[in-house]
Amino acid sequence: MSKPSSKSNKYSRRKRFHKKGAFASARPAQRLPAEQPSLFGDPGNHPGIISRPEHCVSRKDIDREALKVLYCLKDNGYIAYLVGGSVRDLLLGRRPKDFDIGTNARPEDLKKLFRHSRIIGRRFRLVHVYFRGGKIIEVSTFRCRSDHDDREVASEGIGDTHIFGSPQEDAFRRDLTINGLFYNIADFSIIDYVGGMADLKQGIIRFIGNDPEHRCLKDPVRMMRAVRHAARTGFTIETNTWESLLRHSDKLRLCAISRVRDEWLKDLRSGYSRPWAELMLKSGLFASVFSGFVSALEGKDKGLVRKLLFGLLGHLDRMVNDGVEVSEAIMLALFAYPRLCVTPEWKALDVDRLKWPTHEVRSMLGKILSPYDFRRSVRDMAAQILASQWNISICLARGKWPKRVWNKATFRESIMFYDLVQEVLGRPVIGSDPHLRPGPKPLKKSRRRKRRPQPTKRLISESEEIHV
Repeated sequence: MSKPSSKSNKYSRRKRFHKKGAFASARPAQRLPAEQPSLFGDPGNHPGIISRPEHCVSRKDIDREALKVLYCLKDNGYIAYLVGGSVRDLLLGRRPKDFDIGTNARPEDLKKLFRHSRIIGRRFRLVHVYFRGGKIIEVSTFRCRSDHDDREVASEGIGDTHIFGSPQEDAFRRDLTINGLFYNIADFSIIDYVGGMADLKQGIIRFIGNDPEHRCLKDPVRMMRAVRHAARTGFTIETNTWESLLRHSDKLRLCAISRVRDEWLKDLRSGYSRPWAELMLKSGLFASVFSGFVSALEGKDKGLVRKLLFGLLGHLDRMVNDGVEVSEAIMLALFAYPRLCVTPEWKALDVDRLKWPTHEVRSMLGKILSPYDFRRSVRDMAAQILASQWNISICLARGKWPKRVWNKATFRESIMFYDLVQEVLGRPVIGSDPHLRPGPKPLKKSRRRKRRPQPTKRLISESEEIHV
């Protein structure tokens, strides 16, 4: 009896290893049929389906890790859609920042399906799938249009049917029509329940549904997202949606402070902060989010405040789009300075000697950005950058850069900040590292050389004779 070859045993072992890999199936499941309409239970309520030849989304533009997750879900019998802003950006020809996936698999099933994954979230459970290099793909289960969350289900014993739903219900839960599009990996089509494709072609920002006021009242943060996407895409906000923003802009004060802070910080980092600020001011949302700016925008110096605000945000956008790494402290300093520079407390810091009023500036910064909180290191760095502006002016006037000025950790950021402000005001800039440039040498004082005193000779009288 002949023994099996070692080569065949090697390949059989490799095959068994792949069955136990990171994407192994949790349980056998039936594959979905290839025809897209079979995914929907109500034959009279099909969504708009845009086939592959009619749209520009290609798999080569999707991250390899996202494709792995999509195909793993599809091969194990689950619905797998690319959802949210990634589909919108791909249709606009942009590179998505991240790729989110929607499926009918429950979080527990996803945890079993992907070995390197983790269930996160308290109110709404999501699954993060981890890959090498720190790449994370977020996978969420389709949710129904219900006010219950996962915590209520766990505490009150409500069934999963009250929180999880169909793709159609999940689409109508989203905020904007352009964010309610799905990309189906099964047949590479775009699924449109909410009319997002038509709004993309026409350049319109619109809330999903026929009652935009209900959308604003249910989650006021959606108003900030409407302004954000209008600023980033250059689209026009639809009339009913815009009127809802004007009527309910003050409702943003009812939202969690940390949530609102994260939203506007995201807008400052986006590279479109100037058009975002302009739309926020026009819609009335700016006054609701930044109450510390209201008095300056309505006072006698409102022209200077607006000029500095839009000018500095325009420079911030240029740096972000050029790939310059901008710290959170620099962003906060650029954003707060237009309001800070017109306060009497700031003008009182103008003295003719070197000093760093960091404590006073930190206090003023906290009042302007109230009620939002930031890490202590970020607040201190922003306060040091702003407090150094007076010292830079003094050093320029004197023509000297003492070591205690340029030896500060925030000196380079302070010089960059000073130049940005001067450029907005139309004044000359000083450039980087001014302390390293050879300045005019001071004239030496001519010192008169003192004559060395001659030793005095003693005169000996005739009476004084030296007898040897």
